Amino acid sequence: MLSRVLLVTVLLAAGVFAGVVLHTVMTEGDTMFAGKRPANMGVKDGKLAPCRRSPNCVSSQADPSDSIHYIAPISYRAAPVEAIAAARKAVESMPRTRIVRHDPGYLYAEFRSKLMGFVDDVEFFYDDRKGVLQVRSASRLGRRDFGVNRERIEAIRSILEGRVRT
Repeated sequence: MLSRVLLVTVLLAAGVFAGVVLHTVMTEGDTMFAGKRPANMGVKDGKLAPCRRSPNCVSSQADPSDSIHYIAPISYRAAPVEAIAAARKAVESMPRTRIVRHDPGYLYAEFRSKLMGFVDDVEFFYDDRKGVLQVRSASRLGRRDFGVNRERIEAIRSILEGRVRT
């Protein structure tokens, strides 16, 4: 009896997983794991939205003593239009990205995970006074991101530093 219950449970779980994978593969655009686009995106008074308390967000405008959320801005001495264009090119070189908004000094992109379609929101704005790209990368859903947002920003930093002399 116990083995039948276990078998049914495993088969149900496998069926659910297969259904989610099939849905994700066949769906262009949003999946059930995409979440809703945040309403607080953009720059207000020279600031990007702060990270929530959960450890699935990094921001160059977080308190530097906050080792979970803080990440250094990306040094890039150029005109705002040029800096954002370079950031856009770096973002577009990465898989599963969608540019949501591109303004002269601001870029907002979505990154989608390969298997389940989780979405991370990534923003850049050029801080002309400091000559840096301020950055923020945050998961829409869940609590943990296993370092994905930090790794993404560091990968973009590497791409940009390979193209630029500061």
